[in-house]
Amino acid sequence: MTKKDLTSDEDVASASGDNLADSVSNLSLEEQEQQKEAWKKELAQVEDEITTLRTVLASKMRRSAELKRLLGITVWKEISDDMNQGIKNVKESNVYQTVEQKVEQVAKAVTDAPLYQKTSSVIGGITGSITNKLGQMRHSESFRSIEEKVESAFENVKTKVASRSSSMQSLDDQPKSRSGSIVTTPIAEEKPIA
Repeated sequence: MTKKDLTSDEDVASASGDNLADSVSNLSLEEQEQQKEAWKKELAQVEDEITTLRTVLASKMRRSAELKRLLGITVWKEISDDMNQGIKNVKESNVYQTVEQKVEQVAKAVTDAPLYQKTSSVIGGITGSITNKLGQMRHSESFRSIEEKVESAFENVKTKVASRSSSMQSLDDQPKSRSGSIVTTPIAEEKPIA
């Protein structure tokens, strides 16, 4: 059965579907039963063909998957190939080319504009000025004083952390009882001399 035959059968079925309902009602009861039997047989045949086609299709799909596996074609590779092809098609399209050209023209127009030239030179001057001021400030006495105070505070904190660390180590060196707690030795109280 060709595609043309299928199309003509579908057209006839849809066109005659309405007419058949009308024509069946004009038939005698016996003729109506005979028509229904003919349709049941045809329905069984069509459903059998559908089942056969599904079986063949499932078999072909399994074979296709097996061949792809043997060739090293994975689902991820198929998706990435499809995406790459899609991107290539977009980049080669006239719309993309036109947009890309327009963007390049706008970018060139902006960079060639006198306002852009002035703005970039002003921004360059500002950043140069700021860099120069920071360099001068770093060599000033007040900055050095602040820097020395920060360094001094850092050294103090570092010393305190180191002393705490060593005191924690000395606690770890203390003898421990069987329960694992540190055994403390009583410290003699100093009494003021009266």
